[in-house]
Amino acid sequence: MTSVDNGLRILQLTAENLKRIKAVDITPEGDVVVISGRNGQGKTSVLDAIEFALAGTAAQKTTPRPIRDGEDTARVVLDLGDLIVKREWRGDRQALTVTARDGAKYSSPQRMLDDLIGRLSFDPLAFSQLSEKDQRAQLLSLIETPFDLAQLDQERQAVYDERTAVNRDAKRLAAQLDAMERAQPGLPAEPVEAAEVPLADAIAELREAQNAHQRYEIALRTHHDAAARVEELRRQLAEAEQVLAEWPKPDGTTLPDVAALQAKVEGLDTANRQARAEAAETNRKIAAAAEYRRQEQILVATKGTADDLTERLAAIEQTKANALAAARMPIAGLGFDEHGVTYKGVPFSQCSAAERLRVSLAMAMALNPRLRVIRITDGSLLDSDNMRLIEEMAGQHGFQVWVERVDESGSVGVVIEDGEVRLARQEVAP
Repeated sequence: MTSVDNGLRILQLTAENLKRIKAVDITPEGDVVVISGRNGQGKTSVLDAIEFALAGTAAQKTTPRPIRDGEDTARVVLDLGDLIVKREWRGDRQALTVTARDGAKYSSPQRMLDDLIGRLSFDPLAFSQLSEKDQRAQLLSLIETPFDLAQLDQERQAVYDERTAVNRDAKRLAAQLDAMERAQPGLPAEPVEAAEVPLADAIAELREAQNAHQRYEIALRTHHDAAARVEELRRQLAEAEQVLAEWPKPDGTTLPDVAALQAKVEGLDTANRQARAEAAETNRKIAAAAEYRRQEQILVATKGTADDLTERLAAIEQTKANALAAARMPIAGLGFDEHGVTYKGVPFSQCSAAERLRVSLAMAMALNPRLRVIRITDGSLLDSDNMRLIEEMAGQHGFQVWVERVDESGSVGVVIEDGEVRLARQEVAP
């Protein structure tokens, strides 16, 4: 079987009933092949025919039915010199045949083509127009590194978010700690009890005195009544005299001083309330000190967690740096940072339009070293200087660039009209 040349180009494209194509047969000339015509005539279908033929279902994700409306079958044949690629569609099925120049057929044609085409779908013009974020994402998908950079980015973001949350908790805890009461010198370690004095005896003494005074008053009133009613209340008078006779007692004890005892009870009660209040305040301070120590320990642990996460972030960044250092960029000077793609240390978006196109083309060429075919699907945005640059780079590196352009003059490149080739002019569009 003939070996595959590393510099394959399309020598002939034949397609029938694919998307908007009725039938086209194109034998390209030169390094830049312009497919032109009005909108809706089948220009994009021509470029899609190349990708569909080579990439198969991987290129048809947005085209569930590639067969032209009203037809039952479709076909694309690419003559690549040493290889003939033929893909046919019939209903929901498709068949692929890859034949070498000597007539031998490949037993695993799609696997062979996958190894051959590399990044055929990479559109240099489309890349230069992406946002910085999307350019970075596409470049990451194009390079090979010892590590999955997207996974590293996800891991870094997760750790970063976790550290942010932990630091937020640490700030909150520190603010709470600053607002808390600290332990005072000499404060007991354990809660204390109030040093209360016993009240029961004093209260009993007070009540006894109150009862004595009450009996005395009653006896006194009774005595007065009895004195007024001597005869009829003699018995009552005698009883009252008996009560009165109890005071003073034989030992000389007179009636207790109720006012003094009342003052004594009130004083003792006040002292007890003060003791309880002091004990409660001491216990509050002890609890506050314990809570301060607990919060202080939590803060120390939280800060330790934040420090650990910072170290993890640093390790991820170092792993990522090592991966990038080992990565083989499509072209020298190309790189990226957290914002987007860079070229020679300058953000890609700040490069001139010509430099962006030159770099994008160089990337496309580096990514397609064997099948030297590049497609540009929005070539109407290219001015004459851009077209000359594309032609110059294609010639220097042996590439064939297929460019789709809207043109109503009918005089530029291969003109497609109603799904067919109306005119083939190979001049590069101004």
